[in-house]
Amino acid sequence: MQFEHLGARPRIHPDAVIAPSAVISGDVTIGAGCQVLHGAVLTAEGGPVVLGEHVIVMENALIRATSVNSVRIGSHVLVGPMASISGATIADEVFLATGVRVFNGARIGARCEVRINAVVHLRTVLPPETVVPIAWVAVGDPVQVLSPDRHEEIWALQHDLDFPGYVFGLDRETPDLMAQLTERYGSSLARHRADRRLES
Repeated sequence: MQFEHLGARPRIHPDAVIAPSAVISGDVTIGAGCQVLHGAVLTAEGGPVVLGEHVIVMENALIRATSVNSVRIGSHVLVGPMASISGATIADEVFLATGVRVFNGARIGARCEVRINAVVHLRTVLPPETVVPIAWVAVGDPVQVLSPDRHEEIWALQHDLDFPGYVFGLDRETPDLMAQLTERYGSSLARHRADRRLES
């Protein structure tokens, strides 16, 4: 299914294959030889999503751009089932395994491997050919790759990256943080009310 969002329509190369149950919304460009499988969602929430050539987006993956952070994915990239990419830049020949999470402002270099259920945090930079092991967490610039049992170290690094400030423009110490966050974000997402389904 394809949707016009904020006046922008998807641009899909004629050689790309999009499953009937995939959702492509707004300013999304999909290059030659790409495959977008069932249940995948590519949504441009104010910024563009651009896929190079021969990108495979597997079942139920989510790729979301924001007005602050677009998504750019190079060529010959595999995005595994149930992976989530939000506002990140992915270079060529990258493997993102099942359940991977890549957050806003992250940059992943060429030929990196982010393995099953691993996380690449906000504004984290992975140099080319970096491997993030299964369920490990990459955080910071310069990056530190830490096992999930090292929560206090991860949190110390993550705290300084300021997720609520960077993504939502809100101070972490705001007393009613979640009330403000959900109302502000909800207003932004409500722009989908005017989306128009396109004939494929």
